[in-house]
Amino acid sequence: MADAVVKQNTPPLWLIAFSILLPTSFSCLATSATNVAIPHISGYFGSTIDEANWIITSYMIANACLILMSGWLERVFGRKLFLKVFITIFTIGSLICAVAPNLNIMVVGRLIQGIGGGPMTPISQAVLLAAFPMEKRGIAMSLYGIAVMIFAILGPTFGGFIVDNADWQWIYLINIPVGILSISLIHANIDDSVKRQKNISADFPGMIALVLWLLSMQVVLDKGQQYNWFDCAWISWLAGFSACALAFFIVWELECKKPLINLRLFKDKNFFVGTVLSASVNMLVFSTIVLMPQFLQNLMGYTAILSGLTIAPRMISSVIMIAAINSLMRVFYSRILISIGFLFLGISIFSYVNLNLQVSFTSIVIPQILMGFGIILVFVPVSALALGTLPKQELSAGASLHNLCKSTTMAVVASISSTLVARHAQMHQVYLVKNLSDFNLFFQQKFASLTHTFGASSTFANTKANMFLYKSLLSQSRLMAYVDVFAVFALLAFVLIPIPFLIKIKMEGK
Repeated sequence: MADAVVKQNTPPLWLIAFSILLPTSFSCLATSATNVAIPHISGYFGSTIDEANWIITSYMIANACLILMSGWLERVFGRKLFLKVFITIFTIGSLICAVAPNLNIMVVGRLIQGIGGGPMTPISQAVLLAAFPMEKRGIAMSLYGIAVMIFAILGPTFGGFIVDNADWQWIYLINIPVGILSISLIHANIDDSVKRQKNISADFPGMIALVLWLLSMQVVLDKGQQYNWFDCAWISWLAGFSACALAFFIVWELECKKPLINLRLFKDKNFFVGTVLSASVNMLVFSTIVLMPQFLQNLMGYTAILSGLTIAPRMISSVIMIAAINSLMRVFYSRILISIGFLFLGISIFSYVNLNLQVSFTSIVIPQILMGFGIILVFVPVSALALGTLPKQELSAGASLHNLCKSTTMAVVASISSTLVARHAQMHQVYLVKNLSDFNLFFQQKFASLTHTFGASSTFANTKANMFLYKSLLSQSRLMAYVDVFAVFALLAFVLIPIPFLIKIKMEGK
């Protein structure tokens, strides 16, 4: 009788899912929507693009740190209070970003926003997996995929629309009413299944090592290209310090009796392989989210909203696949679906190897549609398989570690992809400049034609012709660099196709 009363008072699954995924989706939106607004924000504060990039970096650092601490913090606060506190922190950070009078305050606001948004991703997975019965965990991960993937994909389009039609501050102001609504929904619908525990020992050495590692690593990744990487002494020393902090963190967490996070979870083969695959998906997806708007805005002259719209079709194909994925998982082995997903991802990214400066809007959009199918085919089965074999009491810790690896990968790929583009552009420039020679008949004809076109004095015409040709050289060098980087990520996707078959699947499931 008591069980029947409890069941009647339990909110429906859809309401639980909506309550936890609403703040999660907007924390994901905060990550990608900011990317297209960086030029506008840097102009508003009178800073350089490199300085404004700390707006992205500060959020990633705080986000990654809190992801790993979320399991411990949940036990300190209790699940319901934990969620309400960190949604409040995220909302306050958004308000600070919106009213920031200078770049330094803006960075502080993003840091606070990252602290609040960091725990939402792993905790939402834990809440959904705990609330949904075993036979409906595929649906739970599908809903989670909507929150994380769809809103991350919509981020550039949303951010582009805001900066082209209103003030960039609205990217952050929109989070305030959403945060207030989320707190009310959490209070009413989320079960306080993880109770507050007293006298919990804190792994302060592990926390400090984690923060120092992520902070130093991100500084190296962000500033490395600017200071020519290891040719700069302080970059070399900081990279060494980052490696030492990581080594200390790993050893300490393995030997500590009550660690911040249980790294021994990687001994679970499904969890380890699933985490590698999830991090790889994030790498492939985020690389295109970072690189494609840069290519379209810098080389093709697209506006922020138009460049965001080229990524938006992913949402349509992702929604279609999310609607079908649960049925597909009942019919086909998950490993096969994951491999097909990586095939789709590889084909879609490889399509950009044929980019040129006259490429049509359609040629950009069609691969994005195919990518949307691939993302869900990989993401949903991998998330279910990676966490599905962990003990229920380790779900929060497993989700935290799983998402830390994905967030760290995003931070790394954002810096590495930009570095690869810059380095390959320099390499291609060295090769292409050899064609700008008086011994090249085509160059002579083009130069003479441009000189005649610009007219006026011969000195003025020669200068203008040289500047025009050099600008064309830089554009072609950068175009070829983007092509190289897309080829690298496409190759990675193809290499990952057989990896899902390392995952073990129970006989009663697929």
